[in-house]
Amino acid sequence: MKNITEPVRVYRFTTAIRTLASRPTLALPDKPSIAVLPFTNMSGDPEQEYFSDGLTEDIITELSRFRDLLVIARNSSFAFKGQAVDVKEVGRKLGARHVLEGSVRRVGNRVRITAQLLETAAGNHLWAERYDRDLEDIFSVQDELVRAISGAIPGQLDRHAVEKLRRTPPDNLTAFDCELRGRWALRHWNEDLSIALEWFAKSIKADPNYALAHAGIAMAYSYGLYILGLPPEEILVRAKEHAQRAIALDDTNPTTNAYAAFTYHLAAEYKLARNYAERALALNPNDPFVLFVQASTLLYAGGEPKKALQWFEKSERIEPYTTDDYRFDILEDCYYTLGDYEKVIGIHDVHRLPAFMKLVLAAAFAQTGQIEKAKMAVEEYELTRPAGHDAATMIKYHVRMLARQEDRDRWLEGYRKAGLPV
Repeated sequence: MKNITEPVRVYRFTTAIRTLASRPTLALPDKPSIAVLPFTNMSGDPEQEYFSDGLTEDIITELSRFRDLLVIARNSSFAFKGQAVDVKEVGRKLGARHVLEGSVRRVGNRVRITAQLLETAAGNHLWAERYDRDLEDIFSVQDELVRAISGAIPGQLDRHAVEKLRRTPPDNLTAFDCELRGRWALRHWNEDLSIALEWFAKSIKADPNYALAHAGIAMAYSYGLYILGLPPEEILVRAKEHAQRAIALDDTNPTTNAYAAFTYHLAAEYKLARNYAERALALNPNDPFVLFVQASTLLYAGGEPKKALQWFEKSERIEPYTTDDYRFDILEDCYYTLGDYEKVIGIHDVHRLPAFMKLVLAAAFAQTGQIEKAKMAVEEYELTRPAGHDAATMIKYHVRMLARQEDRDRWLEGYRKAGLPV
């Protein structure tokens, strides 16, 4: 030490990686867990390090909005920055079942982001995507990329988890496992809605205070009115009871609020539907289901189908539609309310939808003057409808979901032209 006459205490610092290496292996949590490793700056310009680090930090923050996902803290995952890592070792040291890693390459005014999701136990690749963007507004681009990546990850984790759960003996499933199975069945038409109800009931039996299970059963009951023909008045009362129970248990969970919003859509209680939808959106604007519920709010409670369609597109951008997607029935309602009957018919040409939606198809055919096809759709409904299903009841509860009288009149007109009881 130059020019210092007094003794100076000297410290030796070890790197965070060495500290991590000495840590014991952490037990994996029951629920999905993920570590987001620092995205690698491939630009050859050290000054671009701020962009790759900022992107990583924002993804960690946004993933943390998903309440049923354990996200490893930034300080722990950034300890691996600049290191050639083995994802299996990362999983053991951080207690993470999954790792998200990626790279950033910027050339001029263009940036390419790659991201890949891996399972730490076996090192298997579960998902990968590449994003190419112009950097006219670097902060807007960063926000867009963060939303796209953080919104896509939870759906991929759910898909992978459900595949594993199907190979697990039912007696070994936890409350979370049962809720996840129920959620998957609820959001995919190829699994019977009654199966979703069974899984949610099993989840509540395992943990009576599990908010997501109560929220799930609320929405499943509400859907059950249309899909299973459950008795409307009785079932809506029970649905709202479970929705309120879920909110009382966890009012900061975006999914809980979104399920409550949708339950109140189906119950035609527009103010409550809007309140819960807005709260869900504020809690997590990256969740495709939350965006879908916001679209539903604008369609039914707000009477704004054009704006609703924009939110449907945002939901699809994060999580593209599958052939058995639960969102198609509401998207169909949106197009019908806009008067785009050909789009309604086109959805039915490509996708297999529940029996009730044949009534919607009949109304769309009738509005385009295809009365014979409308009658055929009604006949198909009669052949495939579940026991207890009644066209007049379905139409009554379907139409009352719409707050605007002019929207109700458009639907009633189509049903009437199709020869249905209104």
